[in-house]
Amino acid sequence: MDGGGAMEADPFHNAKEDEHMDAQTFKAGKMKMIQPDSLKDPKLDKLKEQVLLGWINESLKAEHIVVQSVEEDLYDGLVLHHLLARFAGVHLTLEEMALTASAQIRKLEAVLEELDKRLEQQDTKWEVSLIHKKDLLATLHLLVAMVTRFQPEVELPSNVKVQVVVLEVSRTGIQSDVQTEVLTEDRGDNAQEVSDTNDPMEQLMEMEVKQTMAGVGLQVSDLDQQVWDLDQQFSDGVILLLLIGQLEGFFIPLSDFRLTPDSHEHRLHNVSLALSLLADLGLQVSAVQAQDVVSQDVAGTLKVLYALFRKHGG
Repeated sequence: MDGGGAMEADPFHNAKEDEHMDAQTFKAGKMKMIQPDSLKDPKLDKLKEQVLLGWINESLKAEHIVVQSVEEDLYDGLVLHHLLARFAGVHLTLEEMALTASAQIRKLEAVLEELDKRLEQQDTKWEVSLIHKKDLLATLHLLVAMVTRFQPEVELPSNVKVQVVVLEVSRTGIQSDVQTEVLTEDRGDNAQEVSDTNDPMEQLMEMEVKQTMAGVGLQVSDLDQQVWDLDQQFSDGVILLLLIGQLEGFFIPLSDFRLTPDSHEHRLHNVSLALSLLADLGLQVSAVQAQDVVSQDVAGTLKVLYALFRKHGG
């Protein structure tokens, strides 16, 4: 065939691209991998599966985007582009679905360039190639930086660290080392997250929530009692919805919720509506589900109320 020469060159084209990529990797001289044991750390799992994944899905809920894995679903730039638009108001002229690797990399380059301008990190721990390769460590660093910059009120697990194997390539061979990589800062609260009423932070939040409610004229019986049943006061969602409406200055039609809920389904509906309203208002409550509030989980209820207090307690 006349085109035989061109066809023969095709297999070598991909090989040359691979050689070029290998040369870039060699020039960089270093790569990191999270040790398998660190992947089993409950604090890392909470950061990844609950807080960061929950933050993404709540942030993009209105756009009907559902992310199932921070490792698998961010590599093509689509989710990061939507988060950039959501929090920074930057709408880049890019194809929505980048289907080829080259298109995905171009999209990531544009999105990360804009993100880096706003994240203002002196030493970025991510880059286009790592995000595109679904590098978990780089992706976690990027998401933590985004949450910290765009929604600092979101509570990240304190002092999350991972052990990483660092492989360094040189002309004399390969050297390996094990290092500790910090993902979130140590807030100084090394104690386990508990809902003990003697915990100072929960006492502080409880006190501030009471002040918030008093400030908007809502009555709570026995405010001076030593133990205040926060969980029971808000578990059916009614007071929570009224509080949101009064603080934000809008009326929630009575037809939208059950004013006198008499079943688990009614209570769940009310609290789900409240959390949806908070998300629409840009108040993300990390790792709190409607079922938590309905089941009278004190820690979950306090997180919801404290998010409102942080905005309106001034």
